[in-house]
Amino acid sequence: MVAGHLVENVAVKLLQLAVTELPQDVKDALQLAYLKEDNPVGKSQLKAILDNVDLAEKTCAPMCQDTGVVIFYVKAGSKFDGLDQIEDALRKATIRATKEVPLRPNAVDPFTQKNTGDNTGRQIPYIHWEIVPGDSLEITVMPKGGGSENVSALGMLSPNKGINGLKQFVIDTIIKAGAKPCPPTILGVAVGGGADIALKLAKEALLKPLNQPNPDPELAKLEQQLLEAANSTGIGPIGLGGKTTVLAVKIDYAHRHPASYPVAVVAQCWAARRASARINSNGKVEYLSHKVK
Repeated sequence: MVAGHLVENVAVKLLQLAVTELPQDVKDALQLAYLKEDNPVGKSQLKAILDNVDLAEKTCAPMCQDTGVVIFYVKAGSKFDGLDQIEDALRKATIRATKEVPLRPNAVDPFTQKNTGDNTGRQIPYIHWEIVPGDSLEITVMPKGGGSENVSALGMLSPNKGINGLKQFVIDTIIKAGAKPCPPTILGVAVGGGADIALKLAKEALLKPLNQPNPDPELAKLEQQLLEAANSTGIGPIGLGGKTTVLAVKIDYAHRHPASYPVAVVAQCWAARRASARINSNGKVEYLSHKVK
C-alpha cells in the first residue's frame, strides 16, 4: 500500500517544480516568440521573461511573486490503495510547500477577507478527481495566478451564432483583457456542456502540452485560426506591442443542450505553471513534466 506521506512528499515536489521551472514546451514557445519578434519593446519584454525563467530555475525561486491558487488534478486508478488518504495528503503538501518553497499565501475568505496564511481553506486546494482503470495515481498541479484568472469569460451564446460566434467571443475577450493577464498567454477555450462544464473544460485545456496539436483536425484548424487572430491584435508581450499576444490556443468541448451554446475562455499567463507525476502501486515515482534527478 502506498502511504499518504509519499503522496504528500510528491505533491510538495510538484508544487516546487511548478512555481520555479516552466515545462520545456512552454520555454520553447517563449524562445520562439522571442526569435520571431521584431518589435523592439516586445522583444525586450520577452528577453526579460526568458531571463527571469532562467534565474528562477537556477536559484530554485518562484518565477512570479503570485504563486497562485493551488489546483490539483488527480487521475486515480480504481485499484490504487489508499484513495481516502489523498485529499488530506494534498492539503498537508500545500501547507508544507507554502513554507518550504515558499509560496505566497493566497487563500482568502471571501466574506471576512482573512488570509489563512497557508494556501488552504474551504475548497482550497481545489481537487479535480478522475477515476481510471489501473493501480497508479497521477497528480498534476496547476498554481493559477490571479491576473490571468480575472479575465476568464463565459458567454451563453445563441446557438445560431455557431462557430463564428465562438470566434468573435474569444477575440473580444482577448481584446478586453489587454495586458491584464500578463501576455503572451495560453488560452483554454471550451464550448458546450453547460456554464460550469465549459469553464471546467477550458481551464483543464491549459494543461495540454503546447507542442501537441489537437488530435481532431477540425479543432486543430480552429485553434490555429484563433491563434492567428489573437496575435493580429498587436497587444504583444506584457501588452506593450508585438507579434505574440498568445502562445497557444487549446480547445475542448462537450455536447450541448439544443437551446444552449456556452463558450468559456480561460487564460494562463506566460508563467504557465504545471507539474505532473505518477505514483505506481510499488511506490515508484515518475515525474512526467520535468526532469528530476
